[in-house]
Amino acid sequence: MTRVFENDLVRIESAVLGEWETNCYVLVAKKENESLVIDAPDEPDAIMALVAGTVPRYLVLTHNHPDHILALAEVKEQLGVPFMGHAYDADGLPLVFDRFLWDGDTLTLGDVTLKVLHTPGHTPGSLCLAGPGFLLAGDTVFPGGPGKSFSPAGFQELLASIRDKILTLPGETVVLPGHGEGTTVGEVRKEYEEFMARSHADDLFGDVTWAEN
Repeated sequence: MTRVFENDLVRIESAVLGEWETNCYVLVAKKENESLVIDAPDEPDAIMALVAGTVPRYLVLTHNHPDHILALAEVKEQLGVPFMGHAYDADGLPLVFDRFLWDGDTLTLGDVTLKVLHTPGHTPGSLCLAGPGFLLAGDTVFPGGPGKSFSPAGFQELLASIRDKILTLPGETVVLPGHGEGTTVGEVRKEYEEFMARSHADDLFGDVTWAEN
């Protein structure tokens, strides 16, 4: 368990779980001690340890890839809270959403408001959650590059999601991705602009980095 973000309103704990080393995050609104779980990659006991001592309110899925969902059913049963995600990623899950989240929706956790950002490209229903000073980014963007895309059209959609949804946030916003270490919107903006200033093949997609020639 690692504390990856904290300010006056919230703290965010993380655990790296499963064979794909996926980040599970638990966001806690300090005033009311209410918590929200982001993804359930594996190892349900470890996820429950993250929420211990808090009042769970939501289980939110950033996207439906297998490395983010292996513990969903067990964690949902133990938490007994609404399970939420985007309708476009409802397929292939071990359980159904209790509520769909759409772009621009908000979730209230204690006295903290979180904004839902629909960021398609990695999957059709990829989501990010933006809160005061942070972004829970799923696999939309990482330090050094965007998430993986699966077609040239998907790559362009992912770039548009990053440009239109993430780069509009304040530069000091901490970006917490689905794998690996965090970054900031300011750093992503710099890398993105340098990438876009260069020419690239029309059929580019896959595990692209911002340093791609």
